[in-house]
Amino acid sequence: MKILDLFIAAFIPVLKVLLLTALGLFLALDRIDILGDLARQHLNKVVFFVFNPALVGSSLADHITAEGIGMLWFMPLNILITYIVGSSLGWIVLKTTKAPYDLWGLVLGCCAAGNLGNMLFIIIPAICKERGSPFGDADACYRQGMVYSALSMAIGAIYMWSYVYNIVRIYSSCTNSEGEKLDNSTENITPMEETTEKLSNSRMRPLLPLNGCSAVKDHLNHFELDCSITARKPQVQLLEKIKQCFQTFATKFNLRKLFAPSTIAAIVGFMVGIIPEFRKLLIGEHAPLRVVEGSASLLGEASIPTVTLIVGANLLRGLKGTRIQLSLIIGVIVIRYIALPLLGVGIVKGAIHFGFVKSDPLYQFVLLLQFALPPAVNIGTMTQLFRAGESEYSVIMLWTYALASFSLTFWTTFFMWLVK
Repeated sequence: MKILDLFIAAFIPVLKVLLLTALGLFLALDRIDILGDLARQHLNKVVFFVFNPALVGSSLADHITAEGIGMLWFMPLNILITYIVGSSLGWIVLKTTKAPYDLWGLVLGCCAAGNLGNMLFIIIPAICKERGSPFGDADACYRQGMVYSALSMAIGAIYMWSYVYNIVRIYSSCTNSEGEKLDNSTENITPMEETTEKLSNSRMRPLLPLNGCSAVKDHLNHFELDCSITARKPQVQLLEKIKQCFQTFATKFNLRKLFAPSTIAAIVGFMVGIIPEFRKLLIGEHAPLRVVEGSASLLGEASIPTVTLIVGANLLRGLKGTRIQLSLIIGVIVIRYIALPLLGVGIVKGAIHFGFVKSDPLYQFVLLLQFALPPAVNIGTMTQLFRAGESEYSVIMLWTYALASFSLTFWTTFFMWLVK
């Protein structure tokens, strides 16, 4: 197959992303104000709680089977490798550029987490439908591509809210605690004039009367009584200790975000696809509850264009954003668009050589593409949550997604040539 055909097949889905992103940016302009801050907040909630879960659940339920799930075991490991390698390279960039400490969580998150969900849902189905696609029958390619994309989104959500979330939380909490300590220390400083006044006033006051001793004795007796009562209390039971440990773990790792709606939908989709009884009820032309799966698929189709419009609207904040160290932006771009894809080729080819990955060109292509995606959109949610690096994230998003049109086209073409 000619390189030009591969290039056209790779460029068409990227062009679709660019057009939708440009439309989202246009709708967010102050003169238009259709996708303002409030509208984006409401749309984000609809996507997070409705559209994305419907897309993930319906795709997995419709296409996943008990036979096929055993062949996909390497994908969670591959995504974990992208996170670990990306954050390691990001740490090198931070040490080299001597970035401000409050931006460490943001930079590490941008280097570690790629946009595994929405970008794959756009790129892979579009490539399957192109005339020059190297993946064979368009319908079969589309069905398998939706399974791989849904699985990537579900696994990426788990890693995002367990790995990246805690990185951003740790560094933002350190900087916030230091700022609070500094503020408290400055507030507690009193001028010398006030101190001398207080000392002089204290010398003028009379001493405490002797009859106050009885009150002190009563207080001491009350304190001894409290101590004796608390000493008699039984020790905390084992179940209470386990409950406390679980509450601490849930607070630290934010289990509510870890079990996001998309993750729960993925679990439900796996159950429907794998368990024959559920599959007969919901999937197929003669299934009695097929209307449920059809409604979920209909809702899921709205996810991709909506999210792409929101991404375009968020890029407008980058144009108005504050200044950020140029070396940090270059470092994130080099890691996400040069270093990670090159390392990904070696990792995936090694996995194929040792028999860890099945001989499916589309599956190998998805594994490679997971190393070449722009930063995840959910990092912006985390920066807003911890109020650390919000404006800087918008600037990084602006530059990385502006260059994604060139890098994604190049790497998509190269990966298709590599696996064909």
